Amino acid sequence: MRRNDREITDSREILSIVNECKVIRLAMLDEQGLPYIIPLNFGYRFADGVFTFYCHSAREGRKLELLRRDPRVSFEMDCRGELQSADHACGYGYYYASVIGSGTAELIEGAEKLDALSALMHHMAGREDTFTEEQARGVAVLAIRVKLLSAKAKKH
Repeated sequence: MRRNDREITDSREILSIVNECKVIRLAMLDEQGLPYIIPLNFGYRFADGVFTFYCHSAREGRKLELLRRDPRVSFEMDCRGELQSADHACGYGYYYASVIGSGTAELIEGAEKLDALSALMHHMAGREDTFTEEQARGVAVLAIRVKLLSAKAKKH
């Protein structure tokens, strides 16, 4: 990381950033090897120092086709955005907190899918709903298995 002074390594602070973020931008490679990125709402589980992010989706579409071909992904989320003003143009900046990383994405089923939908609802709406198999059949759920993750912030 180029700006070591902005790096965040404390897991509680990283969790705080993830909790504030409501959109994860998921990047994958398209058919020509070009980046394809989409914003998604997400939920997550954090166990033994490792994140798994969950996103729901339609059961078909370009995203799923690309992930079936190559499950490797990168992701980004950010929050706390605020313009830092100054007396002159070169003094301007931007306050933020962000998390970036990479891993693999896979379609999940069964108990993990039901838990993932509950995690997504909890993160997005603050509710811990439970889902039935019948309800879950209507959507695809991706588990993003995080391999690398870093966080940084420019604070006030």
